[in-house]
Amino acid sequence: MAQESSSDQSVAILGLGIMGSAFARNLIARDFTVHGFDPDHETASSAAKSGILIAKSAVEAAQDCDVILTSLPSESALSSTVDLLVKNQSPTDKQRILVELSTLSLDCKKDACDQLVAAGIEMLDCPVSGTGAQAQTKDIVLYASGDEIAFADCQTVFDAIARESFYLGALGNGTRMKFIANLLVAIHNVATAEAINLARQSGLDPQRVYDVISSGAGTSRIFELRGPMMVRDSYDPATMKLDVWQKDMSLIQHFAKEVGVTTPLFEATRPLYEQANALGMGELDTAAVFKILAET
Repeated sequence: MAQESSSDQSVAILGLGIMGSAFARNLIARDFTVHGFDPDHETASSAAKSGILIAKSAVEAAQDCDVILTSLPSESALSSTVDLLVKNQSPTDKQRILVELSTLSLDCKKDACDQLVAAGIEMLDCPVSGTGAQAQTKDIVLYASGDEIAFADCQTVFDAIARESFYLGALGNGTRMKFIANLLVAIHNVATAEAINLARQSGLDPQRVYDVISSGAGTSRIFELRGPMMVRDSYDPATMKLDVWQKDMSLIQHFAKEVGVTTPLFEATRPLYEQANALGMGELDTAAVFKILAET
């Protein structure tokens, strides 16, 4: 597929939640034509206000687009979407690329790729690193894997939605990189909660501690993103919901076991996330693990 200017290129986005709608708005700001579909009527209606051309189905959204972005909540959602696209793919259809942006298992991504390639649709495995809030300001990083020519063909799209995109080789390497990145996110988030709780209990002003630590060697991107929530003790709206995060935690744990690597720091964080969910905090941001430490 020859690379086109953004003004000539149509992109489909399947899944218009927090991340998908942010991608759409950033593409529209770069003069892309964006077709979208989401099975939730309220979500689709909200997305339409941003200038997205809402379709009645995933197949309709994708039919005239060179690039299809999928930002989906589950493996079953990806599987059913791929089934529909494959069944409706014609030998005379233009060459298209499906860019899978979700955090899902390696097996799920590989199965989807096999089906799509057999039907004549190229697939890239491209999970993103960053929260919904970061996606809105294009402050995310994209971990791309799969066919290198397809990656190059999608570069203008990636430039519109991400601060940076890395090509990591064979399909699946993007997901492997995302698991490693999320392992660090899990640890840094709990470390931030532990530090701010210690500061508060010792009599220091949490806001002042946040300001000072943010400028020194002890900071992290997660400290800077989630520290303010912990200082305010306010976790809504969520940039990553605790109940969704549980899925990512399970994927990391499974991946580490498959590789045969122990992850003691990561494993130490799991009970805190599980306890927060058990206490009904699933709709809150993952920063809410602070409440578990503060109340013990």
